[in-house]
Amino acid sequence: MAYDLKKESDVKEYVEKLGVEYRFGCYSEKKPEVCHLLGDYLEGIKKDFEKASKVYKSTCDDYGYAKSCYKYGNYSFLGKGKSGSKGEPRVAYQYYEKGCNLNDSDACLHSGLLLVSRSMPKEIDRNVPKGLQFLTKSCDMNNATACFYLSGMHISGVQKKPEDASTAAQTKTLKDTDYIVLKDMKKAFQFAYKACELRNMYACANLSQMYKRGDGIEKNEKEAEKYKKLALEMQEEMKKQQETLTFQQGVGMPN
Repeated sequence: MAYDLKKESDVKEYVEKLGVEYRFGCYSEKKPEVCHLLGDYLEGIKKDFEKASKVYKSTCDDYGYAKSCYKYGNYSFLGKGKSGSKGEPRVAYQYYEKGCNLNDSDACLHSGLLLVSRSMPKEIDRNVPKGLQFLTKSCDMNNATACFYLSGMHISGVQKKPEDASTAAQTKTLKDTDYIVLKDMKKAFQFAYKACELRNMYACANLSQMYKRGDGIEKNEKEAEKYKKLALEMQEEMKKQQETLTFQQGVGMPN
């Protein structure tokens, strides 16, 4: 049957049929990729976050479907899909880590960030070396955000006791042994370059500055200007996309 998606009645019928097909593919044919699609359907179309959460969890637990592990990790971290829940960071980390072990780059990114950040919930034990491994794996899978974070970590270095940083900076007593991750502008440049190639706007802006200052790479004004221009183009593109999304939401169009 052909649907006229400009007609509201046809759209409703199509959406309902889609839900039936996803349920059959998941529950009867037991296809994990269709179960994940069912979760997306419940989340994005039906706005039933409780059911979506259950589908993502079971698809991760029963089938080891990486994308569902990542999604349930998000739900757990935010407390989404559970009435009155404030979020469970430790549970979220477990599912992110499982998703990463199943080679989902976003799951690797989030598990890595939970371990390296100083502002994460107290339920998570900071473990920078392990977090670095997760972020590196994510970057190796071409996750632009992971590459960008790795670049930043090597620009500033990561100290063992960051709370002592201001005192140490004043007295200039910091040694290599005070760092978990040493400052390394060459590595910072390499990660920034990859992140920029993967269309991370902030990495391109940093790359421009590195070329301008000669940080981790030989000074090159031409390359500095090239990446500055690229970053500005990405910024303008992002602005237009946001304006389009705001307009669609304002008139009730699907995005």
